[in-house]
Amino acid sequence: MTKNIHYHFSRIARRYRSLRRTDSEPIIYIRKRLRKFTHIQAADVGCGDGRYDVKLFEYLGSRLFLYCIDCNQEMLDELVSYLNHHRISQFQVQRAFADDLPLENRSLDCLFTFNAIHHFPLREFLSEAARVLKENGYLFIYTRLRSQNERNIWGQYFPLFTEKETRLYELEQLEDAVEATPGLGLQSVEFFSYARVSSLDWLVEQAQHCHYSTFYFYSKEEFERSLSQFTQNLRRHFSDPNNITWVDENVLLVIRKRASDSRSSLSSTVSD
Repeated sequence: MTKNIHYHFSRIARRYRSLRRTDSEPIIYIRKRLRKFTHIQAADVGCGDGRYDVKLFEYLGSRLFLYCIDCNQEMLDELVSYLNHHRISQFQVQRAFADDLPLENRSLDCLFTFNAIHHFPLREFLSEAARVLKENGYLFIYTRLRSQNERNIWGQYFPLFTEKETRLYELEQLEDAVEATPGLGLQSVEFFSYARVSSLDWLVEQAQHCHYSTFYFYSKEEFERSLSQFTQNLRRHFSDPNNITWVDENVLLVIRKRASDSRSSLSSTVSD
């Protein structure tokens, strides 16, 4: 993570939950995958302010103990406050980077990351995931692809947004990286889409507060010009500024740690 992006998350930490959406659908899917686990020792890497962690506890309940890992202290401070507010105690905060996880070998049943993989050194993170997961443990990666990003409200109508956002991956890149990581196997890819509705005023406020770190790649002049054009674009394409509609898309990669004695052993657990 670059210095500027780290500063962005420090500055926005207290408002981040109010600016971003939290999707329940991938958590519901994860719960189905983990239905046979009576106890889940897990970590959320790039956990931020804990908005997805509260959802994990909501759907996985007392079975879950969670290591909340992020490199930004301000985000972790917000996470502690947020989880305490929800009377959640089965967690431990760890300040660390995704390519150097402070976890023991083969210690986790699950590893999660939500909308953060583009901030990580991908292959190094996957290698760490393979190290810390138990045999047949799960890695869940929830993200938006570069092509999905191009189709959302920002990619379609906010000038330079897709050109500035070069960190996102395409599915083939993620699949290739998983395949190249010893010990990991891609089990499935799940696609999610969400019909969104918002007002023009709220979208402008989100952009002004850099709810996506992408906006930190704009110069001040570029951002001001682009925001003005964004407003014009939406007014031209939508007759009601209080009813701006679009579709957001995301994917969930379901990855498993292979049993060490056989690559084929993973296939025998597909239905678990």
